[in-house]
Amino acid sequence: MTQASTGAATGASFRPHDPALLDLARRHAAEWLDALPERSIPPRASVDEVGDALGRELPEHGEPAAEVIDRLVERIEPGLMAMGSPRFFGWVIGGTQPVALAADWLVSAWDQNNGLRNVTPGTVAVEEVAADWILDLLGLPPESEVGFATGATTAQFACLAAARDEVLRRAGWDVARDGLAGGPRVRFVVGAERHATIDLAGRYLGLGIPAAAASDDQGRIRPDALREVLAAGEGPAIVCLQAGNIHSGGFDPFEEACRVAHEAGAWVHVDGAFGLWAAASPRLRHLTAGLADADSWSTDAHKTLNVPYDCGIAMVRDGAAMRHALTMHASYLQATAIGADPHEKVAELSRRARGVPTWAVLRHLGRDGVAELIDRLAESARIIAEGVARLPAVTVLNDVVFTQVCIALEDDAATEALSARLWADGEVLAMTSRWHDRAVVRFSVSNWGTDAAQARRTVAAVERALAGLRSGG
Repeated sequence: MTQASTGAATGASFRPHDPALLDLARRHAAEWLDALPERSIPPRASVDEVGDALGRELPEHGEPAAEVIDRLVERIEPGLMAMGSPRFFGWVIGGTQPVALAADWLVSAWDQNNGLRNVTPGTVAVEEVAADWILDLLGLPPESEVGFATGATTAQFACLAAARDEVLRRAGWDVARDGLAGGPRVRFVVGAERHATIDLAGRYLGLGIPAAAASDDQGRIRPDALREVLAAGEGPAIVCLQAGNIHSGGFDPFEEACRVAHEAGAWVHVDGAFGLWAAASPRLRHLTAGLADADSWSTDAHKTLNVPYDCGIAMVRDGAAMRHALTMHASYLQATAIGADPHEKVAELSRRARGVPTWAVLRHLGRDGVAELIDRLAESARIIAEGVARLPAVTVLNDVVFTQVCIALEDDAATEALSARLWADGEVLAMTSRWHDRAVVRFSVSNWGTDAAQARRTVAAVERALAGLRSGG
C-alpha cells in the first residue's frame, strides 16, 4: 500500500479523518482569511497559468495527502479573486460570515445526504427550523414550503416548475403525465428589466421567450404595461416580478402588480435574489409592500445573508403544487409519511445539507442582527453614492434605495477606463455593465464586512482613480 492511498484503508485500519491534514487545511484557510481585508482583489494569474502550475498530466503514482493540499494552495493562490473583501462590489456576491463557514465545514464532515426526512432527521430538522425563520423574517405565508437549492437560478427553476404545472392543471392539462406538447401554451410575462436568470429558468422549463412588460426609469415593472400584456392574450399565465433590480436596486410595485396578475388568473413569482431580504428590515420593509400577495418567491442566502455558496431558497405558498412538480418516488427510498421530504422541494434527490449554514447565521444574528446587517449594507451604498456624486464628472444614475449604485462619467470610454483603473489598483473592485444604453460602473454592496469606514475608503479609491485618469498617470 502506498503512502498516498492510506486514506482508502478498510476494516480495523479505517480512519475517517486525518487530524494533521485537517489542521493543515485550517491553517491555510486562516492565512487566506487573515490576508483578505487588505489583499489586492483581482487575481494575478490566468486559468492557463494556474493549470500549468498545477501540472496537467495525471500522475502515475499518488502523492501524500499533505503535499496535495500544499500544492493546491500554493499553485492556485495567484488565481484567486478576493471576493470576500469588504470592498468587492463587482457582482451581488457577499462574503461568508465566520459562523456560516464553521457550520459549512461541519456539513461537509457530517456528509449527510439531505434528501429524505426520516433518513437524516438531524440536518433536516435544522433546515426546517431555518425555513420557518426565513418565512417569518420576510413576512411570507407560514404555510409555504421552502426548498434549499444550489442558487438563485435553481430556486427560480423550482418555483417556476410549480407555477407551470399548476397553471396548466387549472387549464385541465397534466404536464407530469402528458408533457408539454399538445397542451395549452403558458404565457410567460416578465418586466423589461428582469434578471436574465428568469429567462434561463423559463427556458429550462420549456416556457420560451417571455413577453416583456415595460418598466419605468428605475427598472420597475409598470402595472399598466403588465395589464396590457396580459389583456393581449388568454390562457394559463405566469408573471415574474422583481425585488431588487440589478442596476438600480429598485423594487416592483408588488401590491398593484399582483392584483393585476391575479385578476388575469396568473401565478405570480418574485425573483428576490438579493432584494427579498429588505423585508426583514423595519426601516426598509416599505420597499416590499405587497410581497406576500405573490404565489412564490426565490432568494439566495449567499448574497445578503452571507453564507457560503450553494444556498438558494425557493418558497411556494401552495406546497402541494411544489411537491407535484418536483417529487419522485421509488420503493428503495424511505419516504416520509408525515411532512415533505427535502428532495420534493428542489430539483435534486441527493444533496448536501445546505440549509445548515443559513440556520447558523440566523441563530447567530437573531432578528435584530439580520435587520442591522441589511441596514448597514444599504447605508454603505448610500455613503458611496453620496461620496462619488461629489467627484468631478461623476453622475449617479439610479435612486439609491437599497444596495446598488450605478455611476457614469462623461462618455462610455471614460466610464470603462475608470473601471479598468480600479481593477489595476486592486483596492476596490466594481465592474462595468450597460444600463439605459450607456456604460456604467456598478457597485453592488453585499459583503457583511462593508461598513461606513469601508464605504468612505471606497470613495477615496474612486477619487484617486479619477485623478490618475485625468492626469494621464
